[in-house]
Amino acid sequence: MTSRFKFNALSLAGAYLIEQQPMSDQRGYFSRFYCAEEFKSIGLEQAIAQMNVSYTGKKGSIRGMHFQYPPQSETKIVTCLQGEIFDVIVDLRKNSDTFLQWHGEKLSAKTPRSLYIPAGFAHGFQTLSDDCQLLYLHTEAYAPGAEGALNVMEPQLAIPWPLPISEISQKDSDHPLLNESFEGLKVL
Repeated sequence: MTSRFKFNALSLAGAYLIEQQPMSDQRGYFSRFYCAEEFKSIGLEQAIAQMNVSYTGKKGSIRGMHFQYPPQSETKIVTCLQGEIFDVIVDLRKNSDTFLQWHGEKLSAKTPRSLYIPAGFAHGFQTLSDDCQLLYLHTEAYAPGAEGALNVMEPQLAIPWPLPISEISQKDSDHPLLNESFEGLKVL
């Protein structure tokens, strides 16, 4: 079987930038978003439990930095379907060599790429254009009681958001800053 994906390991263990390998002709292209068999090669054994779409209208808007606490920790695959974003992940795994380190990638509708985010990571993004739409694949369903988040302006992370923040929800801006008692997530 010909691979429809190129999995590029990132500096944070278990995270990947996924390049879809589209088949093209004069009409356009056909590209696969997900294949359970191929994703096993990077350790994804769980089934996709939920798919979500977000739309953000204004350039400079931020959503994040969201995660779910164990045992509802989730692996996510995020793809930009419209517009362009700066996508950021943060390793929150207890005892990880890259604990509290972050990685950012530009994702765009113009390039067939996705970000593979392992369980135990926080995720957020800033829109670099108006009218951005993202597709999320999740290995766990949303669980309100397991909801967690980091403040997007967390000084320990010092994420250099590319644009001034134009929009952010009150909920996201009110997330507390980290303190010395945060030891990370014990992901099973």
